[in-house]
Amino acid sequence: MDYKKLAAAAVAAKEMSYSPYSKFKVGAALLTQSGKIYTGCNVESAAFGPTNCAERTAIFKAVSEGEQDFAAIAVAGSPEGKPPKECYPCGVCRQVMYEFVNKGEDIEIIIAKTADDYSTTTLRTLLPHGFGWEDMQ
Repeated sequence: MDYKKLAAAAVAAKEMSYSPYSKFKVGAALLTQSGKIYTGCNVESAAFGPTNCAERTAIFKAVSEGEQDFAAIAVAGSPEGKPPKECYPCGVCRQVMYEFVNKGEDIEIIIAKTADDYSTTTLRTLLPHGFGWEDMQ
């Protein structure tokens, strides 16, 4: 898996952010098991409730095109006009990711400041006791 390529795609997606209220830009790049990359950015609304995170934008784009098997996701975020910083997925995004992790498996999460400066973790590390399909059996 090319973490640098995925990190770069997330950093590029961040530039498409529509964040006039928070001024916090976020981009995500989702790698599917088939090798395709879907990108997303955060999209805010004046009503705040309809705001959508970058990670969910990328996931929903992939799902809407028939992809449901994910290998990794990179996230890049920073306040507008400030240096890049580590930006972890929010709780809602973690739960949505959990929905699409192959039954009992995990997904790599790349936290990117830049294409060359990133760290990795896993969804199970960030959401150790997620609620999923297996809990409803």
